[in-house]
Amino acid sequence: MVRKVINKAKSVLTTDLLRESEKQKLLLGKILTNQIVEKKEIKSLEEVEFSIFSQFGDDGIIQWLVHHLNIEHKTFIEFGVEDYSESNTRFLMMNNNWSGFVMDGDPENIKRLEAQYYYWKYDLTSKAIFINKHNINTLIAEQNFTQDVGLLHIDLDGNDYYIWEAIEVVTPAIVIVEYNSLFGSERPISIKYDDAFIRTNAHYSNLFWGSSIKSLYNLAIKKGYSFIGCNSGGNNAYFIRNDKLNDTVRPVTLKDGYVESKYRESRDENGRLTFLSKQQARELLKDLMVYNTELNKEEKFNEA
Repeated sequence: MVRKVINKAKSVLTTDLLRESEKQKLLLGKILTNQIVEKKEIKSLEEVEFSIFSQFGDDGIIQWLVHHLNIEHKTFIEFGVEDYSESNTRFLMMNNNWSGFVMDGDPENIKRLEAQYYYWKYDLTSKAIFINKHNINTLIAEQNFTQDVGLLHIDLDGNDYYIWEAIEVVTPAIVIVEYNSLFGSERPISIKYDDAFIRTNAHYSNLFWGSSIKSLYNLAIKKGYSFIGCNSGGNNAYFIRNDKLNDTVRPVTLKDGYVESKYRESRDENGRLTFLSKQQARELLKDLMVYNTELNKEEKFNEA
């Protein structure tokens, strides 16, 4: 009995400390937002980065964008959020009171999200579902969003290119898509589409996933978007719908805006991190087959 009381007290204390910590983080985020929104002329998105709940500096980039773009509908959609504790739209929701819809393929992740203290306080809808190009439009349409959604973030570690290509029911003002910088910036390549793609199953290294930024850049042009740069982590590319561009938020060339990642997430056959360099990682993948999204054909990863 005493142990149960002690454990309950520990749980309550931990929860209270977590909430207090997040209050302080939100306050810091407001201060940082006020600083970066004053910047009208920037050379790269790195200049406006900060992280509150995002893994890298995307919280700051998003704040800068929503303050300098004319966005009528304060709504977002984010895929691959895990339990949402670390995500690119959580600060946007809690700081700016945007409404959103998030999805993840693991029901346990969504269960943890829906148990959080902030879930009832905001207009957030969540769904546990494995996304593919056949169900994505239905999933979004079920939420009754207007066509002119404010922000879409795609982070699936897999079919990201094909999912954005398939989306027709919304045309977001801002689109953020994760890219695999191991695929470089010169070739328009992606994994081959697979409804059931899981990166660990595709290759034990966990490195064979997603698409190159060149594929996303080309797709953006087809869909009426312009590339404005990447975060300094070298994993998220930012695209703005052409009618939303202005004198502050402007396109950049792929050469000027591309960032190669420096993080090392390679694993061995037993799932242990191996910290391979980019050169070593590319050598590991050299004989795997990728899909050229420009030529619509398969080719080897190491093909020149």
